[in-house]
Amino acid sequence: MDFGGGDEIRFERRGRAGLVTLTRPKALNALTHRMVRALAAALAAWRVDESVELVVISGEGRAFCAGGDILQVWRNGPGSRDSLAFFAEEYRLNAVLSAYPKPIVSLIDGIVMGGGFGISCHGSHRVMTEQALFAMPEVGIGFFTDVGATYLLPRLKGSFGMYLGLTGARIRAGDALHVGLATHTAASSDIPGILEALCVEGAPDAVLARFRHSIEPATDESAFHAIALQFSRRNLGDILAELQAASDRDETAAKSLAAIRKASPTSVSVVFRQIEAGAMLEFDECMRMEYRIVHAMMHGHDFFEGVRALLVDKDNAPRWQPASLDAVSDEAIESYFARPPGGDLEL
Repeated sequence: MDFGGGDEIRFERRGRAGLVTLTRPKALNALTHRMVRALAAALAAWRVDESVELVVISGEGRAFCAGGDILQVWRNGPGSRDSLAFFAEEYRLNAVLSAYPKPIVSLIDGIVMGGGFGISCHGSHRVMTEQALFAMPEVGIGFFTDVGATYLLPRLKGSFGMYLGLTGARIRAGDALHVGLATHTAASSDIPGILEALCVEGAPDAVLARFRHSIEPATDESAFHAIALQFSRRNLGDILAELQAASDRDETAAKSLAAIRKASPTSVSVVFRQIEAGAMLEFDECMRMEYRIVHAMMHGHDFFEGVRALLVDKDNAPRWQPASLDAVSDEAIESYFARPPGGDLEL
């Protein structure tokens, strides 16, 4: 089936299911604009096709999807209309996935980050295997946790979403299930059997229950409790103070503090406010907020500097502006949440 994705994304009809396979394994299945458009077209067609009972999304190679194609966004340069169009269509796709009337099963058997989160974690069934590795590392490149993270992260158990957003920490399937990011866990070796059963039977709840594979959290209860305490503060400064106070005796606190201090101060400040606000918003409202933020970031400094330092020149020495959290003003952060000159995102 051809929905315009070329060789980057494959669509099939098999039995009761519409199958989506991301086919850029060398690029860790990073999302391109063409992939976003093609997936949106397939979902629109399958929404009204009564023979399609569910949608299954997976990725080739060792990644489900490691994010959006940020190198292309970097090449486009600041203020690029093409980049803003890509983000607008990606956010509309996230909204479609969140409200889709049919089950969407994401088979996450590898790396899932950024844009991969956006196309997997808003559907009804989020299956992670022992091979799954999840993170939202955007603050480390001067960006922010977008693609619907505004909505989902504040709804994770025990302030874990704030922890993930501010630190970019990587977690495995057991932790993801514990906090509510994953809905099911399965063995990597069972993925072909799960896929076949879904195509033959539909009924994702029954199929996934039959293939259930227990994966224990890597984080222990005391660490979950500490994260809940440290990252529940209603002020970024208070979170940093909690982490500082605990860092001598708590390895997770020490690593969290170091990660936040290394990240873009602007991004950390934006993400804190974003996740705080997202807890009170509906999904579409979150997507409009994210478009406001990305519009400002595409006209700013830190994203382009972060990508340069980490992915282009690879000197790992980004020069953030401003360079410290203390130097980030409330007025500057407010500008990231202002209505763009061209208007809010239309959904």
